[in-house]
Amino acid sequence: MLTDLVQIRRLGEKMLDENKRLRQHLKRHNFVERRLKIIAQTIEEEIDCLACANCCRVATTKVTERDVEELARFLRIRPGQFVRDYTVKSEEEGLVLKRTESGCVFLSGNECTVYEHRPRTCQDFPHLVRGAGSFVSRMWQMADRATYCPIVYNALEAFKDETGFNR
Repeated sequence: MLTDLVQIRRLGEKMLDENKRLRQHLKRHNFVERRLKIIAQTIEEEIDCLACANCCRVATTKVTERDVEELARFLRIRPGQFVRDYTVKSEEEGLVLKRTESGCVFLSGNECTVYEHRPRTCQDFPHLVRGAGSFVSRMWQMADRATYCPIVYNALEAFKDETGFNR
């Protein structure tokens, strides 16, 4: 199991095209989605996200209206104030959480200061086991995530072995 973030970034970037081809491979063949989810779940359980928190340092976090209401209630402020103080508008993604030099505005060290009330996208991350849409439909994001998330990197490598993907 590879967890070194420097190696994951280097290898993930090197295999970007290969990982994009993996998605196409999964779309063209019938694989038992449940088996791939079990592999991803096993890897997710073996990796301590608190030792990494790289997703919070690298990725943006899109927030929904429901996320805004939940976080505003938790912080005991009005939703409008939450939007003004904790979010920015992204042209590609819409409303996203603000970022500091170290990552997400709610990241402190390797811990989320709003963990119990974090946005849905954070709860589902890395979207291999949980998330909206089918498993294969979520795979389009995984090539990029494999450059910064140890769970995704290791899961994609395991999927290649499981499905007989021609590297």
